Amino acid sequence: MRKLAILGGALGLAMTLGVGQSAAQDGKSFITEAIQGNYAEVAMGQLAQKNGQNAELKSFGKTLVEDHSAANEKAEAAAKAVGATPPTGPSAEQKEMHDKLAGMSGEDFDRAFAKQMVEDHTKDIGKYEDAAKGGSDAVSQYAESTLPTLRRHLETAQMIADKVGAD
Repeated sequence: MRKLAILGGALGLAMTLGVGQSAAQDGKSFITEAIQGNYAEVAMGQLAQKNGQNAELKSFGKTLVEDHSAANEKAEAAAKAVGATPPTGPSAEQKEMHDKLAGMSGEDFDRAFAKQMVEDHTKDIGKYEDAAKGGSDAVSQYAESTLPTLRRHLETAQMIADKVGAD
């Protein structure tokens, strides 16, 4: 009976370690995606300033550049704290979206950009909320501290989307 209890305890410990490793891997995956997202938002913000027609959208582009540049510094520090190698740019999918929008201008650009920002920030907020629940490590702290900015960006993007007639 005692051997069974010891074996059960060892299995429990092994399962706990496995869960911890999985959570750590999730944190590394999240922070890698977060850094790519920050790079993408900086590039999109620059594009909004260049191709946008709506003054509020152009101003929002400047805000995206400033806020996501600052967030990326924090994200890269969090990545290093958990042993993740920070990426050096956006993902291929994010580059593709950028390139698609780069071929647009005027009202068409404004509508597509605003729609993309609403979709992107809505999706990101969910991911950041999940990561913030992860505990007290550097990744969770980064996610928690970034959420207010992302929520503010979403509100601004929704307001602009309404003004420019984005679907």
